[in-house]
Parts: sequence; C-alpha cells; structure tokens
Amino acid sequence: MSLLLYFVVIAAAMMGLSRVLPGFTVTGWIPALLAAVVLAAVNTVLKPILFVLTLPLTILTLGLFLFILNATCLWIASLLVPGFAIRDLGTAVVASLILAVVGMLWKALVRG
Repeated sequence: MSLLLYFVVIAAAMMGLSRVLPGFTVTGWIPALLAAVVLAAVNTVLKPILFVLTLPLTILTLGLFLFILNATCLWIASLLVPGFAIRDLGTAVVASLILAVVGMLWKALVRG
C-alpha cells in the first residue's frame, strides 16, 4: 500500500509541476501515474547502467553529473509516456530535483 501511495504522491507532484514549471507538461492523472511508474522502472533498470557508464564523468564533476543523469531518466520516461512531455534539459533538471525532494520527504514521513 505504501508503494502505491508513493506513486500517487509523485504523480501529484508531477501534476503540480505541470502547473508551475514551463516546459513540463502532464495532461492528466492517468499520464501522471503512468509516468511515475515508468520513471521508477527507468530508475531501476537503466539508471544503474548509465551510472556505471558515466562513472568517470561523475567522479570528475564530484557527483554533480548525477543531476544530469536523473534528468536524463526523467526525460526517457517522458519519451515513453503519452501525455507527459519535457521541453528541454534545464526543465528536466529542475523537475528531477523537485521530484527527488518530494520523494525524500515522502520516505521520511513514511519511516517516521
């Protein structure tokens, strides 16, 4: 049940972002929920592979490249989900940072 609520919280954050962040578009709750699930799948399957491939760049930038990696995963999810679109990399970086903060806050609330 907690996992389902996590997806709903992330979907709600995506809906909120689509209202305030130019270039971040979600057309409804179904695309938002689907995007949350696809983002989790991309983070589970592709992100470790991309992390290993970009490890030298991540080390060189002292970990800051992980922001770009998170944005890339969000952008890949937007390519796979109809009704969910991200215009550019800057928008993806800002959105991924906000979604990461929302996810961390949710996990802290659930554990506490």
